[in-house]
Amino acid sequence: MSQGLFELRKDAITGWWVATVIDRSFARERFAMAAAPVDDRGDCFNCRLPPGDGIRLRVLKDFAFSVAGTEEEARAREGTIAQVSLADARAAGSWRTVVAAPDEHRPLHAVGSHVIEELLARSRDEIVAARTAGSTKYLQVLQNWGAQAGARTNHLCLDLYDLPQIPHRIAEELGGAARFLIREGECPYCRLVRDEVRRPERLLYADDHAVAFAPYASRSPFEVWVVPRRHDADFARADNRDVIATAEALRQVLGRLAASLDGPPYNLVLHSAPLREQVDATYHWHWEIHPRLREIAGLELGTGLPVNSVSPEDAVEELRAGRSDAGPPERPRR
Repeated sequence: MSQGLFELRKDAITGWWVATVIDRSFARERFAMAAAPVDDRGDCFNCRLPPGDGIRLRVLKDFAFSVAGTEEEARAREGTIAQVSLADARAAGSWRTVVAAPDEHRPLHAVGSHVIEELLARSRDEIVAARTAGSTKYLQVLQNWGAQAGARTNHLCLDLYDLPQIPHRIAEELGGAARFLIREGECPYCRLVRDEVRRPERLLYADDHAVAFAPYASRSPFEVWVVPRRHDADFARADNRDVIATAEALRQVLGRLAASLDGPPYNLVLHSAPLREQVDATYHWHWEIHPRLREIAGLELGTGLPVNSVSPEDAVEELRAGRSDAGPPERPRR
């Protein structure tokens, strides 16, 4: 039988399916890919804007979105935008970035835990501010690293998109987590933390406060989640202990990815509670790391079915072997 057998795996939270290749031996040369630098023509705006040293907040667009709705609604509004107020034009949301100190172009795992903690803490504070402002529904925090992952700069930073709607992925997780809680009587992310530590074949890192693992239904090769042990839906309520633990977990995971895959491009994405929703019992904030190691093919475009050509078990085995100084995963607790 030829290699390439798909195993259909179901995400226990969203109910989405993933096709995982389970009978193909891992070939590093197919996936190792260095993050390509962005051509900034020798002028990094984030090094000089805004002026100052250390962690800074740069506003790129005060209003980054204009909500048009359906095509019919958009046509009805044509020719009237210039004659109505900004609120009536339905412009909303912003695009900001939390930037590291000038000349800081090293990858996140290489700057040390203190800088990562500062970036995370400032992002947390911006979520608090967005909730207080009450003008949008969701603040998306993310990092694009490498030109292949959509980065617009070589500067170390976290982007913040203040969105006028709850993203589809977050909405699916919110609904799935609520249904899981009703069915099973506990938060699905708390269940995942407990189960992944007990069955360490997908466990990459763990300490007393955070756990990093490759999810069972990983949507792409080397996808990793960093989930706090303490239940909370909202990253805005993360205390200093949470921030320190998350920073160290991200440093460990990204360091292992860099060692195993030549410093690959990736997207780092925060999943947290919406700004106006009360989901304390059902949701659980976490960070997702998605290395960008391949192109999307026709099967995925045609069906919406993600295809993962490296099983999460194989990915974790490779990441564990690729770096010796990050330490072994935590032993299962009894």
